[in-house]
Amino acid sequence: MGKKDKNKKKGKGAEKTAAKTEKKLTQKRKKELAAIGEDDIEKIVAEIEKEEKKRLQVVEKVVEPPSRRVNFSLVPHPLKDELILFGGEFFNGQKTFLYNDLFLYKPSRNEWLILKAPAGPPPRCGHQMVALSANQGQLWLFGGEYASPSQEQFYHYRDLWLFHMADKKWEKINAPGGPSARSGHRMVCVKKQLIVFGGFHDVLRDYKYFNDLYAFNLENYTWAKLEPSGTPPSPRSGCVMAALPDGRVMIYGGYSKTRVKKDVDKGNVHTDMFILSPEKHDETGTKWKWMTVKGSGVSVTPRCGLTLASAGAKAYVFGGVLDSEEDEEDIAGIFYNDLFVLELEKSCWRTVQISGKKDKDGKSHRRRRKEKDSQEDKEADEGSCSEEEEEDVEEALPAVIEDGVFTMTLGTASTSAVQETVVSESSNKTKYFVPSPRMNCGLAVKGGVLYLYGGMIEDGDRQYTYSDFYSLDLHKLDEWKTIIPNDLSTQEWFESDSSSNNENENEEDSESEEEAMEEDNNEEESDITMDELKRDENC
Repeated sequence: MGKKDKNKKKGKGAEKTAAKTEKKLTQKRKKELAAIGEDDIEKIVAEIEKEEKKRLQVVEKVVEPPSRRVNFSLVPHPLKDELILFGGEFFNGQKTFLYNDLFLYKPSRNEWLILKAPAGPPPRCGHQMVALSANQGQLWLFGGEYASPSQEQFYHYRDLWLFHMADKKWEKINAPGGPSARSGHRMVCVKKQLIVFGGFHDVLRDYKYFNDLYAFNLENYTWAKLEPSGTPPSPRSGCVMAALPDGRVMIYGGYSKTRVKKDVDKGNVHTDMFILSPEKHDETGTKWKWMTVKGSGVSVTPRCGLTLASAGAKAYVFGGVLDSEEDEEDIAGIFYNDLFVLELEKSCWRTVQISGKKDKDGKSHRRRRKEKDSQEDKEADEGSCSEEEEEDVEEALPAVIEDGVFTMTLGTASTSAVQETVVSESSNKTKYFVPSPRMNCGLAVKGGVLYLYGGMIEDGDRQYTYSDFYSLDLHKLDEWKTIIPNDLSTQEWFESDSSSNNENENEEDSESEEEAMEEDNNEEESDITMDELKRDENC
């Protein structure tokens, strides 16, 4: 009997140890935050939202282009020839900056405006934003993430916001039953519903990836958790998601992590494709089914950090990164700058080929393609995609380059530079420009033109964030035009001493756990002794 009680106490002791360890770590965290003069993350976010409510007037003025940023939203205005950019983040090596500014870009004037309206959402990145034409224009915003300047704390949102474009007014929608707090999710509008899928929640010590599915009804402002039939995508964040003209939804790729052992995680880059289809004869909008789809056309190499822009029955996808792990401490990224078009109804991928700008005499800068290739391009324009189609391969060129800023590995066969990306065809030495490789940039289609803004590239522990801006006429496909040039030489970067701090933290965490276990063992021995004394007394 005594032995049984002893084993039972050991189980309780483990729970006590975990609780005490967590308590010690919480106390330690509070001391660290106090030392750097930083409040608790929830308090910081609440104060920001409180300050936003104090703004009483709408301010709209012409400004300089947005600052460097990544993980922001860039969407086409539903009613005007404008682009809308919101939020994002920038990291300079020591400090993280989060934004909640709302910019309007007018292509006809090449002009940026900033729009500050009362009671707007707090700063964030990794959120999702959808623009609709209803009620003279609406912006719907859900979720995202806020990081404290020191990156010691992270806060994930689960709030839903509506911006009324005509009134220039923000409204926070308080509807219960929605998705949990997250970032890296995806959201599209289908038949008067906002469909939200996936994402992740990460608070340094623990993380979780999602594959749940929610629908927000735009007519009665209610959330519903959907339970589609079929096999769903595995949990992931950062996938690409597009609404098809017939009411279906396409999901491709994404990223997730799995725990291998304590303090060791494995990254997973997904390359599968799914179609979410509404059930026939369902008028409620809540019955759906998952279907796995095998994409056709060219092969897209595995990557995450892709950006998608929808254009009717087509979607354009740019960039991305693939981490190549040599060991647990040494992770290098292969960055891409290729542009694909996905024919949504046929799940067919094609590489977008730039023809090159023509000279005054009408000759193209690129060599003429064979009649067969021209015919394939014509078929692509008409929306067809042959199963026998093979990928057009550029002339192989060096995959590693240096530009005086850093050395990078490229994921395309084309030569790309950080400050200026020029692709050369070796047969006649002609060149044409392509935006440099990057991940998580902004991509939007408006008026038959594809726009690309910002994004980020990594080199070891360094992050270089872009503020460049380009456009590509999707009818001509002749050249990428530079609206704002790429100039990384002006980006500030401060070396961080985080690695040494992390080592100290790990040592202190280990000490805290050992202290908690020692205290628990002492209590356990004391409890056992008392039990023995009681048994002796009973005897």
